[in-house]
Amino acid sequence: MYQIIITIKTNIAYLAYLGHGYYNKRMTRQVPFVKGEYYHIYNRGTNKMRIFNSPIDYDRFIELLYLVNSEETMQYSDINKNEIWKTSKGESLVEIGAWCLMPNHFHILIKTKNDKSTSLFIQRLLTSHSKYFNIKYERSGSLFQGKSKSEHLNNDRYLKYLFAYIHLNPVKSINPKWKENKIQNLDKTLKFLEKYSYSSYYDYSGNDREENKILNRDEFPEYFISPKDHLKELKEWLIYEN
Repeated sequence: MYQIIITIKTNIAYLAYLGHGYYNKRMTRQVPFVKGEYYHIYNRGTNKMRIFNSPIDYDRFIELLYLVNSEETMQYSDINKNEIWKTSKGESLVEIGAWCLMPNHFHILIKTKNDKSTSLFIQRLLTSHSKYFNIKYERSGSLFQGKSKSEHLNNDRYLKYLFAYIHLNPVKSINPKWKENKIQNLDKTLKFLEKYSYSSYYDYSGNDREENKILNRDEFPEYFISPKDHLKELKEWLIYEN
């Protein structure tokens, strides 16, 4: 069984390697987003600086993932903090399948509706967080390292891989070289991921919380019918990478 897993995941990892290498060389998006296609959106702080310094910073960005994903123009400051997840937003600009926030970068897996709405979603998200961050920490200048990078996921196996790639990102927080060094305690790693609330891993684990509203899983392939399927996939990747 594991021979089959390793063979399949070797192919996917190769695709991942090619994809990330290609997009790391492209600092800006040069082609329009294609309607109804899947993309990996990511960006990091300029000079690799932190873009989240406190739990409040993380929480606000998570709320933005929900609020700015709307055809209606909504100002974060105009909405009661206790009413954010009850706010009626109308039609979304993009469909979100997975996301993860790290101290100095973020990852979002989306399905587009059209080029204009996708670009607007990203612009609103980064602009709002940048203004908030600069005012709060009394700084000026760009917070993010240029425009967000977009990776077109036009391969089904690579699309499935991105769910694991995004949800396993926090492992670097407790083991920066986990892909090079063997994970000593798999159970400890999985428990850490289960408690890491700044990621949609928490939602795919079957937890009920307001942040579930960020996701529209119906617009993505049904790779994980149950939380156990999702957990199995991540375990296989943790084992494979080692």
